[in-house]
Amino acid sequence: MCRQPWRLVYAAGMSEPKSLLIVYHSMTGGTRQMAEAARRGALSEPGVKVQLLHAAQASPDELLAADGLILATPENLAAISGQLKDFIDRSYYAALDHLNGRPYASLICAGSDGHNAARQIERIATGWRLKAIAEPLIVCTHAQTTQAILAPKHIDAEDLARCEALGEAMAAGLVLGVF
Repeated sequence: MCRQPWRLVYAAGMSEPKSLLIVYHSMTGGTRQMAEAARRGALSEPGVKVQLLHAAQASPDELLAADGLILATPENLAAISGQLKDFIDRSYYAALDHLNGRPYASLICAGSDGHNAARQIERIATGWRLKAIAEPLIVCTHAQTTQAILAPKHIDAEDLARCEALGEAMAAGLVLGVF
């Protein structure tokens, strides 16, 4: 059974639920785990509809319909992943001037640093006039060899808890109207 606490709030005659879109790309599973943790955290807040979409499946329509956004990506060659960039390229002009002031956060799974991907997301968010609600959450896997970089990732419980807390904070801020 899919847990959808926002339905209870909406059904009770309260205001329409807020919506959070989480768009991710993951090649080795690390970023997917981080995005799923953020989703779990967001779902703990009644009154928020959470949509978790792979970047290849996400469209401008979902982006425009969302009250808040979390972008989750691995850092590939000091940049966001190609598939996340493709989602942004497909959505950028359709969303331009329609997202002004909406809150966003970013999750980055990096082998060594992650800051270049974070800066790239910040530049895109500036163009969309989004409002950051937190510093980029970067998880470093320390993968430095070809074998380690390509291996399936297992994000530790402490880092997943940070991702979950970010999702919960985003959802709570949306419901309370803080963002």
